[in-house]
Amino acid sequence: MSVKQLPETLINQIAAGEVIERPASAAKELIENAIDAGATRVEIATAGGGKSLIRITDNGSGMDADDLSLAVRRHCTSKISETLDDIRTLGFRGEALPSIGSVAKLSITSRRAGSATGVEIALAGGKLTPVRPAAANIGTVVEVRDIFFATPARLKFLKTEKAEAGAITEVVKRMAIAFPHVRFVLSGSDRSTLEFPASPGDPLSRMAQVLGAEFKDNAIEIDAEREDVGLKGFAGVPTFNRGNSAHQYAFVNGRPVQDKLILSAIRGAYAETIPSGRYPVAVLSITLDPALVDVNVHPAKADVRFRDPGLVRGLIVGALRQALAREGDRAATTGTDGLMRAFRPGFGGAPPTETATSQAGGSSGYFTGHRSGNVGWTPAASPFRPMTIAEPASAGVFGERGQAGFAAMMTPSARADGMGDATPPGALPGAADPATQFRLGAARAQLHENYIVAQTDTGLVIVDQHAAHERLVFEAMRKALEKDRLPSQVLLIPEIVDLPEEECDRLIAHAPQLEKLGLALERFGPGAVAVRETPAMLGSVDAAGLVRDLADEIGEWNTSDGLKSRLEHVAATMACHGSVRSGRRLRPEEMNALLREMEATPGSGQCNHGRPTYIELKLNDIERLFGRS
Repeated sequence: MSVKQLPETLINQIAAGEVIERPASAAKELIENAIDAGATRVEIATAGGGKSLIRITDNGSGMDADDLSLAVRRHCTSKISETLDDIRTLGFRGEALPSIGSVAKLSITSRRAGSATGVEIALAGGKLTPVRPAAANIGTVVEVRDIFFATPARLKFLKTEKAEAGAITEVVKRMAIAFPHVRFVLSGSDRSTLEFPASPGDPLSRMAQVLGAEFKDNAIEIDAEREDVGLKGFAGVPTFNRGNSAHQYAFVNGRPVQDKLILSAIRGAYAETIPSGRYPVAVLSITLDPALVDVNVHPAKADVRFRDPGLVRGLIVGALRQALAREGDRAATTGTDGLMRAFRPGFGGAPPTETATSQAGGSSGYFTGHRSGNVGWTPAASPFRPMTIAEPASAGVFGERGQAGFAAMMTPSARADGMGDATPPGALPGAADPATQFRLGAARAQLHENYIVAQTDTGLVIVDQHAAHERLVFEAMRKALEKDRLPSQVLLIPEIVDLPEEECDRLIAHAPQLEKLGLALERFGPGAVAVRETPAMLGSVDAAGLVRDLADEIGEWNTSDGLKSRLEHVAATMACHGSVRSGRRLRPEEMNALLREMEATPGSGQCNHGRPTYIELKLNDIERLFGRS
């Protein structure tokens, strides 16, 4: 069979298979072109989930007749010249428009500022209609109809109109976050209108437009730099999380990307702070020299490759953990919202239809609510019981040897402020109590032998004593992990693990760090390592499996954090079993000591499993419950 040159139309259709995977891909390419043209207003209209129509209207610089005739030809672009080392625009390949025109009906109308009239060109299934004059505003209008009509096989693999419309919405959201100075309007017969007004100089407001107003109240600012690689953005407190990773947005030099290295770094930074199956909310923007990142990995430009992936990953993990240590103990406002929704005006007259019984702490009282929103109290067992501070217990919360353990939690500053002088049982605290000025306030009561109620100057705080102390114990153990070499157990017979030579080289390069964690490795010939010691904390461990996992991790991320994560997981389990249990009565000074230690401990806003350790209710929220505001 002889070799022959493929027709231009077929070449474009093959290229379109990589560039234009679905209607959302076409929308992304066209929006990128609009932003590269300097547009400050981009309007997107769709029909049939983008299958029938995608129209992008912008107020950018526009094109003249010569530009327009070249724009629909492959590898024609105004964005790069001779090198890929300095890409500062979203588009650069010169493939999008001819690819779209080869599989759909494409028309472009454009007008430059200063031109008396606009120009128009059309391309349908690869067939070109010459440029002709047309009425147009300054800017460009690109219209794509009947996508994939020229390649019916691809059309069959598209999802429902609703799913395709949702994918276009997601593209617009990512662009909206990346370019807060641009106004985006998304409308069409297949959706309700979505508008993102321009918010120049205030990226957090644009993020709140996309992620919801509550993100603004639960976001921690990120600003870090390492070796000329900058990281900015906002990340949610650990207790503000979601059921999937769709609320994690990453940008590299302003380009929206979906890079597994970045997503993995976010997941690693939030390890031990978020429950399994939950995901943090984060918007991160990485800036670096364009020569240090390859954006030409895939025609869709969603993936990137960093010249030093370990540096980028380390920067993300370090910056996020530092921010969480600084402010991660904040309680998410969603917890307060849930608490507010749980309260209802009492003593409704209608009979109960739905009952929820609380057995916590042995209480027999229960609350009744109606689907209509009316509520009432069962006469047989009122849920109101006198709230008293727990009586002193001779054994304390740790048994006979526990008093000293709990006293050790009380830092000198905590004991010197008079927190040990708690209000006696039954006494009402004075308004001038200085202890209420602490962030978590002064303990006033213990409910159901598990929940500490504290008064602050601005409201009240409810603390889960077990979850809170579990976190404190874990953080103490984590500091011990970082401080000295961990205890190890020497293997009677060293275990030999066969690995490719390059993996052995990487493991031995990380051997000093691994030895500090209790894992002692030695080279054993060109294609094997000998494991002589393993961390005592792990107990009986599959040494070969552990070493292979570490080799895989080092090969992919150039880091050996996997072993540390496993050790921290064991520490978290030990902390859970070694902390104050639910159902144990605490003395007033113990409760206050717990609050002070929480204030001084990073990440104390959530337990090791990611659940919140406390909920704060502001005074104005309480007043609203009683109709006072």
